[in-house]
Amino acid sequence: MGTDRTHGRGRRAYIGSFTAAGGPGITTAAVDPASGALTPLHVTDAVPNPSYLAPSPDGRYLYAVSETPDGAAAAFALTPGGPALLAPAVPVNGADPTHLTLAAGRLVTANYGSGSVSTLPVRADGSLGGPARVLAHQGSGPRTGRQEGPHAHAVAAAPGGRWLLGVDLGTDSVRVCALGTAEGADGTPAVHDEVRLRPGSGPRHLAFHPRGDRVYVIHELEPMVTVCRWDGEGGVLTPLGETRLLPDGAAPGSAGSGDGAQGGGTFPSALVVSPDGRFAWAANRGHDRLSVLALAPSGDTAALVTTVPCGGRWPRDLALHPDGRHLYAANERSGDVTWFTVDPDTGVPARGGAIEAPAASCVVFV
Repeated sequence: MGTDRTHGRGRRAYIGSFTAAGGPGITTAAVDPASGALTPLHVTDAVPNPSYLAPSPDGRYLYAVSETPDGAAAAFALTPGGPALLAPAVPVNGADPTHLTLAAGRLVTANYGSGSVSTLPVRADGSLGGPARVLAHQGSGPRTGRQEGPHAHAVAAAPGGRWLLGVDLGTDSVRVCALGTAEGADGTPAVHDEVRLRPGSGPRHLAFHPRGDRVYVIHELEPMVTVCRWDGEGGVLTPLGETRLLPDGAAPGSAGSGDGAQGGGTFPSALVVSPDGRFAWAANRGHDRLSVLALAPSGDTAALVTTVPCGGRWPRDLALHPDGRHLYAANERSGDVTWFTVDPDTGVPARGGAIEAPAASCVVFV
């Protein structure tokens, strides 16, 4: 196995989970570079419900949300023995944080329950400071069971570090916020623009094209992706078109509550783009299949190629190995992580294997 520059060992995968549903916390796994296979090494249960993870760019630290009603975030040092908690988890002053990212020297969380975005300073030793600065979203959507108010679901730093994009399922919008010198004097993200998407579609996550000039927004309440142009100079996000993620006749999600727990249908969860910008893949809960999308050279359109089984049930997250050859589905309800080998010509993934991962919710690589 090859070695990385940080710890002199092979690349690692870190799997988040819901401890309230029987998950072990954060699982560390070795990654076989040829087959993509995962081998579990150890677990860390230092914080409850570490449902989403983000590594630092230098690979020395790992950050986790604690998706609980009180809401917190935690920082870990990545050691040969696994993630080591640097300090007690820090409150984000928001409920049920579902996603996080690093931007402009801060950790940013999307707080689903309270419909807000929080920022925490990252100290030189990797630990988190406080108190959290909070941007509260406003608004609602037409599906009253899920959109009675704002529900921030994901945050992403745009290339270049000037802008933060916040995806809100409850308001059917993406908020573009200024970072650095243009933000609020107290460090609170300042809203530059709010881009409205299809009413009732429930945008959940987004991914950038590797060129950085296109954005793909995946929707939870309608099985589709919106292709957008991104102007990093002016901070302008412009929707260009929509692509359905499932074949004709597949059922969309219901308007029930709680990630589709109250009804059948399909609830897309995550989308990733290949390093060469030719393909994108989306995970569909309920339908339990992965959508393969071919992207135009311009990035302006996405065409559904096919769908393949996700290898389990309720794929909450989808992750692409940095080399682009292997794809991983975190199947929450079947309690496993399945890996696939991607055909470089067609983009179609072929199942390679799986490991047990109770209540799996995300996968990241270091």
